[in-house]
Amino acid sequence: MELARRNLEAALLLLKALMGQGLSQAVLCPGSRSGALALALGVLEPRGLELYTAIDERSAAFFALGLARATGKAVAVVTTSGTAVANLLPAAVEADYGAIPLLLISADRPNRLKGCGANQTVNQESFLAASVRWFGQGDGTGLAAMTDAAIAALARQAWSATLPPGLAPGPVHLNLPFGEPLHADGPALLEAIADGSLEPTPPSLAELALGAAGSGIRATPFSPAPDPGQPGVVVAGPWRGLPQHWPGYVEALLRWQRRTGWPVLADGLSGLRGLADLDLISSYDLLLEAPEPKLRSAQVLRLGPVPASRRLQRWLADQNAHQWLVSEGEPRCLDPLGSGWHGSGCQQSAAGLAGWSASLPPSFWAGGPSAEALRFGSRWRQRELQLQLWLDQQLASGDGAEIGVNELCLARQLGLLLPAGLPLVLANSSPVRDWESFANPAAPWRAVYGFRGASGIDGTLSIACGVAEAHGQAVLLTGDLALLHDSHGWLWQRQLKGRLTVILINNGGGGIFEQLPIRTTPEQALDFERLFAMPQQLDHLALAAAHGVPGRRVEQLADLPSQLDWALNQPLALLELVSDRRADALRRQTLRRMAAQALMQS
Repeated sequence: MELARRNLEAALLLLKALMGQGLSQAVLCPGSRSGALALALGVLEPRGLELYTAIDERSAAFFALGLARATGKAVAVVTTSGTAVANLLPAAVEADYGAIPLLLISADRPNRLKGCGANQTVNQESFLAASVRWFGQGDGTGLAAMTDAAIAALARQAWSATLPPGLAPGPVHLNLPFGEPLHADGPALLEAIADGSLEPTPPSLAELALGAAGSGIRATPFSPAPDPGQPGVVVAGPWRGLPQHWPGYVEALLRWQRRTGWPVLADGLSGLRGLADLDLISSYDLLLEAPEPKLRSAQVLRLGPVPASRRLQRWLADQNAHQWLVSEGEPRCLDPLGSGWHGSGCQQSAAGLAGWSASLPPSFWAGGPSAEALRFGSRWRQRELQLQLWLDQQLASGDGAEIGVNELCLARQLGLLLPAGLPLVLANSSPVRDWESFANPAAPWRAVYGFRGASGIDGTLSIACGVAEAHGQAVLLTGDLALLHDSHGWLWQRQLKGRLTVILINNGGGGIFEQLPIRTTPEQALDFERLFAMPQQLDHLALAAAHGVPGRRVEQLADLPSQLDWALNQPLALLELVSDRRADALRRQTLRRMAAQALMQS
């Protein structure tokens, strides 16, 4: 049993070193090959490590993803060997493109069992290779063969790679072979539990400095530089920076607007909507249904990824304008439009808005907006006000005459109904698009999360559980297929300390496909329901109840406020709203057409 004891010692050394770097949360999936890691996690839990368990590796990784996005710190996910590692890939892809720190730790067989037909021995070293910032491998004979110093160095390198200098945060894969016997006996465990040297050490000074320093990427000047004395617009895409950098980002944007007077076209996931001090344009997606010459801009400052609005993307691509793109520590190209400087390609600064602004000379900040810039910004504001008033009229449902749920009205009202500051998670496909176009800008500020790095629906519920755990409470707005795709996420209810309210739009399948030019004339030429919408005959309330989660069906939007009062006070609850996806798709088309006509007549 000496090897089993050393396996436990090595696992404890690795995890204690990670805790010394800043690891405070871990998610464990079941397995035998990972037994030493599981025992070590159990030993360290009373010493400051917050431990969660999950039977589904995919759900575990997405739960960790939500935690990491909300906290800005990597969360560890520990799995056994074999296909368990393959189930981490969807979350690793999102963490990669969404710039979210994540530490994926897998147990493995020693090298001598590779390539010889040994059970559950696969090429798991390669499973996550395309998505991780760094891959670390333990000694091929087993982690137990490594010296204490080598194990600690491996842990430090893995942790630092989740927030790599000069690169966006992202996932790291640490693959650790373990030789047999795997499982330490009772006396070894009792000895480990009593070991005073396992008390956690505080995060290193280097880790603390990294968390406060920003991206660490040097700002390089643009040529030509923006002209603050001339009109322009700011396009703020989805926020992908770390939470600790958010205050500096907002302050830098406020400073920019005070100097230039440029209006800010704020994506629904930018995190900016509801901030009263900023001059924001929220209805650009509808305003650009009928773009007018007076809204054209010769200068565009783009912040982060391009918003999902196709109309805004076309407008940006059509501008004969200088465009500057500033990302929050993301050096990879974020310009799918190829619009750079008159089509010259992707040119951007990864220094972050705060870092890039600080690099500008003092003369840049002298003075305030020009009269021309103020007139230009005023035109945007006038059109925004007109359109928002028009939307209020079109999406009012106070008379209660309409039967059922209108998805556009839901998007319009939800931000006003939820308590200020309560975080909201938006599932991909229709919910995030409706929020961008129809959400009411008069709603109070809240953190809004959407996982649009790869825009999948793989782990929607588990992600929301992670966000709720980090914040203490959250709301998820999701469609029925996205919720069903991650039904194992309901299992988190037994461990969840944060409250989560799930608002389900059940429109009988993939509502997003109704918004795409797929249906044919005549309709018989295509079995749309079977090939695209794929409705599932399932009682979501019964499925949630089977997991111990209470739920209610909301028949009309007028009933939503009272039902929300009930749901928000439950640990985990489901509100199901049934809508007609085809009718709502027609409503969107009609509303856009009417908006364009109304704008042209005003």
